[in-house]
Amino acid sequence: MVRKLKYHEQKLLKKVDFINWEVDNNLHEVKVLRKYHLDRREDYTAYNKLSRSVRELAHKIKDIDEKDPFRVQSTGKLLEKLYAMGLIPTKQNLQLCDTVSASSFCRRRLPTIVVKLRMAQNLKSAITFIEQGHIRVGTEVVTDPAYLVTRNMEDFVTWVDSSKIKKHIMEYNDERDDFDLGI
Repeated sequence: MVRKLKYHEQKLLKKVDFINWEVDNNLHEVKVLRKYHLDRREDYTAYNKLSRSVRELAHKIKDIDEKDPFRVQSTGKLLEKLYAMGLIPTKQNLQLCDTVSASSFCRRRLPTIVVKLRMAQNLKSAITFIEQGHIRVGTEVVTDPAYLVTRNMEDFVTWVDSSKIKKHIMEYNDERDDFDLGI
């Protein structure tokens, strides 16, 4: 049994809407944060802003006359950039720019690529490997899980030479060379 609210309590509660609570509107955001193991909410908001600006830019380019050489040139540049980044699957038309979202950027993060390359079983272990300095992209060791990997650099994601995990994998596959890895 609940007591009847006093006058001032009723006045205060008129300002609060418990049915349409503001925090409930970020359900998609929480889903993406959980799916890609994003530690910082700022990363998600940055990806969201970037994707929104890409979509707005695509809509502005669509508004230009189709025969204008500037439209052809800028369309080609935008599609080439998004394709090279790995945000769209092909460079066919501007309609693909509407599919760019924060999840598109999350799919290009280093931990996701590490899982995709089967260097780790799940995102959590991939993030741990990256933070501990076991993964490199090209020649540089990356310790930030928010590092975005382009299509070209995806082939250069490897283990650091001095990594214990690399040594363990090499021993397991009977590929370890004592000269290369040290004893």
